Amino acid sequence: QVQVVESGGGLVQAGGSLRLSCTASGLLFDDNAMGWFRQAPGKEREGVSCIRWNGDSTYYTDSVKGRFTISRDNAKKTLYLQMNSLKPEDTAKYYCAVRGSPYCSVSWYKNSEFRYWGQGTQVIVSS
Repeated sequence: QVQVVESGGGLVQAGGSLRLSCTASGLLFDDNAMGWFRQAPGKEREGVSCIRWNGDSTYYTDSVKGRFTISRDNAKKTLYLQMNSLKPEDTAKYYCAVRGSPYCSVSWYKNSEFRYWGQGTQVIVSS
């Protein structure tokens, strides 16, 4: 049984930082690209970032480029999202997702490109 669990969310002031973590069990972690998505109240879930199985390639949505960094530690079966210079518009529930293949597709930002999902961790950025 595949389990995906996020942690690290919380309340932070604008300009601050948070690091999200995600562990995935019940699958071969280093066989899979991984992604982060987020969903703000009243909005659809959107792709934030994707990382190839070996970490060699990363992708970001425009709104987080230069502020967020995705990384992974395959030995620990853990995915990270370092979020710096946070803005109130980053407030959302953040989800970790398992691709189901080693590479991020050209449409990695679509929910349908990922096979397994966590329950999410809430991030609130106050102004």
